Amino acid sequence: MKKNKISKNWIYRQKKDIYVRRSKLEGYRSRAVYKLKEIDEKYKLTKNISSAIDLGAAPGSWSQYLSKKILKGKILSIDLLKIEPINNTYFIQGDFTDIKYQNEIINFFKKKVDLIVSDMAVNTTGNKNLDSIVTGELCMEAMDFAIKHLNEKGVFLSKIFMGSSFNEIISKGKKSFGKLSVFKPPSSRKESKESFIICKNLN
Repeated sequence: MKKNKISKNWIYRQKKDIYVRRSKLEGYRSRAVYKLKEIDEKYKLTKNISSAIDLGAAPGSWSQYLSKKILKGKILSIDLLKIEPINNTYFIQGDFTDIKYQNEIINFFKKKVDLIVSDMAVNTTGNKNLDSIVTGELCMEAMDFAIKHLNEKGVFLSKIFMGSSFNEIISKGKKSFGKLSVFKPPSSRKESKESFIICKNLN
């Protein structure tokens, strides 16, 4: 009964959500695209870039957005789940944390990239502390990869949850990048604990 009530509440919220309606009208696969769009408008992530990696891409709205920004260049998206093809985007179905797939990403570009974005998060368990810790580990792994494979003026963007690993992630980011910001875009739901970390200019 409780699960059914939650499902009904979710359906009701989705129907009322202006970003859900807008994403359908504009042909995007999820409302999450507006988070990236708002971050991009504020921090100029896609200005003069020709390569991008989308980690945790499913269902693909961030890659859709990037494909409209990078008309001549390379985009790669990766997720555990299969996604429908997107123009100008190479897709890998696999676990980003597996070195096998990281090597496949490196071999695809054959040089350092301009932008790495990550919307990776674990499926929620109901235990907010545990969810925050595991999502924090994904953020750290993505940041480690970005430090190795971004060019000097490259940008790293990742979802981050307020929790026990937040300070550790911020500290690592400040040591590795010249500029760091944390931002919660307007399209992120008010009840969500998520924010996004934006890192620029590798040290």
